[in-house]
Amino acid sequence: MTDPQIRFATADDLDSVLAFWKTAAEGTSISDDRDGVERLVARDPEALILAELDGELVGTVIAGFDGWRCHLYRLAVHPERRRRGIGSALLAAAEERFVRLGGRRGDAMVLVDNETAHHAWRAAGYTPEEHWRRWVKPLTD
Repeated sequence: MTDPQIRFATADDLDSVLAFWKTAAEGTSISDDRDGVERLVARDPEALILAELDGELVGTVIAGFDGWRCHLYRLAVHPERRRRGIGSALLAAAEERFVRLGGRRGDAMVLVDNETAHHAWRAAGYTPEEHWRRWVKPLTD
């Protein structure tokens, strides 16, 4: 298999990214809409990283850095393209970005019931921190 092309998303990619997540991502997010992803890319143009093969979108990861913490979201690989190194290539690009920005540790949001993702994250060297619990409060309806 050819290596995927890794690049940062642009505003022109957002509709295809949202459609891709409906196929490849587990779960949904309150920010899974055009406005939410548009704000992300406008605020941090390197946060949404894409993987393409022959011009086809095959993977995504959001690598958000707030100046203190490195957060990973939406690591998604097309179901027919999994276990071919695409997720690893995306994580490598995200981690390189974090190091370049001065980040010290990456953390990932992973659904508790997504066993497939647990295996992938462990294989990439990440471990769960069971003593932490995520607390959330929706700020809009």
